[in-house]
Amino acid sequence: MKNMSGKLSGGDLRSIAQANEVVKSLHSQKEFDELFGELYSTDRLVVMRAADAIEKITLGKPEYLGGYKKELLAFLSASGHIEFKWHLALLITRVKLSPKELRSVWEILKTWALNKKESRIVRVNAIQAMFELCKLQEELQADFRDMTSAVEKEQIPSINARLRKIRASH
Repeated sequence: MKNMSGKLSGGDLRSIAQANEVVKSLHSQKEFDELFGELYSTDRLVVMRAADAIEKITLGKPEYLGGYKKELLAFLSASGHIEFKWHLALLITRVKLSPKELRSVWEILKTWALNKKESRIVRVNAIQAMFELCKLQEELQADFRDMTSAVEKEQIPSINARLRKIRASH
């Protein structure tokens, strides 16, 4: 894909530039690999938009992430910019995790979900990701209920709306 960085750069944090065009024009693992490489950019906007495009693409093709578990785990542990965290929380649920990795991911997401200083979008996406992980390990459900009870008491409309949606879905 020609000039991927160019399609993902420019503007400000409120813009996705041409990320949706990248999503529509990506048709192979090789092109996806090139897009994934943009997550290492020093340009915060490029990273945010690449992560957005990767999230959209892997909704339908999670197998594209198959070879990137190690990188996603490293990104999750390093947890950079909040815009990147929004997407990482959801992306990590699309790779096959060992029980040990799942537990480590769980603890990071739980920290994000409970951290009142974290952005609300990060917190909402961490909660959503934890809900998805509960489907893989039933023993996490009690911890999930405890965490959501604690968060719900904060009375944050966006977070409580997501909790209602999660509860309605199962």
